[in-house]
Amino acid sequence: MLQTSLVDANLKAWAIEQRRHFHMHPELSGQEFETAAYVKKILTEFDLPIDETYSAPNIVAFLKGTEGKKTIALRADMDALPIIEEGENKPYISKNHGVSHACGHDGHTAILLAVAKWMSSNRDKVKNNIKFIFQSSEEASPSGAEQLVKEGVLDDVDSIFGIHLIQNLEMGKIGFAEGPAMASCNDFDIVIKGVGGHGGQPQDAIDPIYIASHLIQAFQSVVSRSLHPLHAGVISFGGIQAGNSYNVIPSEARLTGTIRAMTYEAADLMYERTKQLTESICASFGATGQYEYIKGTPPLYNHPEACAYAKEMIAQTFGEDVFTEMDPSMGAEDYAYYLKEKTGAFINVGMQSEKSQYPHHHPKFDIDEDAIPTAIELMIHLALNK
Repeated sequence: MLQTSLVDANLKAWAIEQRRHFHMHPELSGQEFETAAYVKKILTEFDLPIDETYSAPNIVAFLKGTEGKKTIALRADMDALPIIEEGENKPYISKNHGVSHACGHDGHTAILLAVAKWMSSNRDKVKNNIKFIFQSSEEASPSGAEQLVKEGVLDDVDSIFGIHLIQNLEMGKIGFAEGPAMASCNDFDIVIKGVGGHGGQPQDAIDPIYIASHLIQAFQSVVSRSLHPLHAGVISFGGIQAGNSYNVIPSEARLTGTIRAMTYEAADLMYERTKQLTESICASFGATGQYEYIKGTPPLYNHPEACAYAKEMIAQTFGEDVFTEMDPSMGAEDYAYYLKEKTGAFINVGMQSEKSQYPHHHPKFDIDEDAIPTAIELMIHLALNK
């Protein structure tokens, strides 16, 4: 039997109004101070105390439940991207040129605010303590989630749930992968130092571009020959810079790229092997290879017990046919830091439609706001019934 909807037309309209406000005033990672101030003002109006011990511009609020035996955390990310927004006749287009909410975090922030609004007006129905986490810097490093975990945001939390409005899932569907759900994201920066020379006299040089070609090939052997065949991983080069002349062999070449894996063990192995290959291959040609590893987010693991609970809530709230089992993604999410510490799940709410036809991080990306009530309803039920 389906549960009666908790989100009425007034709450939906209010949430959309908030979402459009955030959309028009986007801020980059670590710079969400106006966004945070706006969130803090609204939460204060709801009489929800703000915990000032966490680093700005993160905002953490608390609602004490009627029983208070458990504490459930709900998280939304607030940052935007350095993308020039495109879109004709969009009344809420970004007013901060060069910055836009091209991933849906404006929607996430508005959704969690709407959850806080409902709960503050229905305190007698909220038995669990609720911690509302409005997080900075999901899109950049250092990660806002990592910082908050270090500061103890989950110390008193039993479970944590987060949602993501997602463009490639049908409107009305809710889905996630159980267990390994999203990849780690670690980057590398390699400088190959050789000996420059004349292009017509390569015997007098140590060519870093030629050495770079060997590294590019060798790195792919890590995935095909070092990684367990059933453990997903990918290594991609995103940049190569070397030289600026037709007939001059440069003295240096720089390679940049990303390493992604679904398990901690695979991520560690891929780091160790790429570092070893860089140093040994460069040395074999008489060059040196300086390998810098830029640690990012860990793999995101959706805990089976939290997934089972989420599936139950989705079925009871929206129907048996709404949940969709999704494939793991090689994309990354710093929500992984929370799930590394506490039981929980990261859940995708579908919004694929004509309005939301462009992928995340596209200049024309937009949210289909009809998905917002579903996300609000889901978060409320996850927090109330755990």
